[in-house]
Amino acid sequence: MISICPKYPVELIQKVQELNAHPDIHGILVHLPLPAHINEENVLNEISIEKDVDGFHPLNIGKLGMKGRDPLFQPCTPKGCLELLSRSGISVKSKRAVVVGRNIIIAAAGQANMIKGDWIKPGAAVIDVGTNAVDDPSRKSGYRLVGDVDFEQACKVLWMGDSSSGGVGPMTVAMLLKNTLDGAK
Repeated sequence: MISICPKYPVELIQKVQELNAHPDIHGILVHLPLPAHINEENVLNEISIEKDVDGFHPLNIGKLGMKGRDPLFQPCTPKGCLELLSRSGISVKSKRAVVVGRNIIIAAAGQANMIKGDWIKPGAAVIDVGTNAVDDPSRKSGYRLVGDVDFEQACKVLWMGDSSSGGVGPMTVAMLLKNTLDGAK
């Protein structure tokens, strides 16, 4: 693993190009969001599609959204959610699904509000990948992390995967490692 912290956009682009050209590098991950002075689109466009283990290259995202076309790599968090459902024995075939999110990593929907428990159909599978800091004076940090779902209400219906307790985070990392391994193969 190579970790860099460039101060200038040109440095980051040059490093991505260097990694693209290196035959022993099989995956490139750019930790998002980038600082405001670095254009995220320009950086992600530079990553070779064959090394885009995060699944954010425009061609991977485009193929993901087109019927009958498979991206080289799928974004890790949604892929991890599907794996979590599969390993839990929950089939999504012929089911209705709602994805609520604030960014391209999870969903292309608008800003999400707190999802209330009474909005959830009994027996539904809920995977909350949201991470929000809320004030909590009882904590040393002064805050605690919560998801996008009202946990207290939702757990009365059915609950799965709460990112604030590490529920989907480890699965996301596992999918990143799988994508990297597949890239190496």
